[in-house]
Amino acid sequence: MKKIGLFYGSDTGCTDDITKDFVSLWGADKLDVREIGDVSKEDFEEFNIFIFGLSTWYDGDLQSDWEAFYDDFTEIDFTGKVVAIYGLGDQIGYGEYFVDGIGILAKIVIENGGKIIGHWPIEGYRFTDSVALIEEKDDHFYGLAIDHDNESQLSDERLEKWIDQIRVELKPFITEEYITA
Repeated sequence: MKKIGLFYGSDTGCTDDITKDFVSLWGADKLDVREIGDVSKEDFEEFNIFIFGLSTWYDGDLQSDWEAFYDDFTEIDFTGKVVAIYGLGDQIGYGEYFVDGIGILAKIVIENGGKIIGHWPIEGYRFTDSVALIEEKDDHFYGLAIDHDNESQLSDERLEKWIDQIRVELKPFITEEYITA
């Protein structure tokens, strides 16, 4: 059975916790989970469907392992690949950079031929700006925004709804090789 590549990075453990929750809800047997600090460009050739997880730091910086891998990431050909992204951020302390990491990765995927799914509405968030806003429809992020610092009570519900959403959006891309052993 072909698996979905889940690549993530975590500095403080929050993204790691959300990733564990995602894996538990999605099904570990359907995912190949890798920390971004342990991958190479060649690892991206193994998958056609990806889930990326990261956090945004300070003034819109990528999580440290994603930051270290960024130059290689910009060179990956995403033609024919589908990507969903979840990101953590602090909409109160860093409201002008809320979940920028989602947008930084999404724009590279799109520029390099990939398709982003899992757009998430901005309703219910309190931020001033974000690179993660979709330019064509600025009422959605490119992916799931999680503010575990200020709204941890909403993290599980948001994650569950997003998983349901991306399962539906992935149906046209899930071929027989993903279903059978």
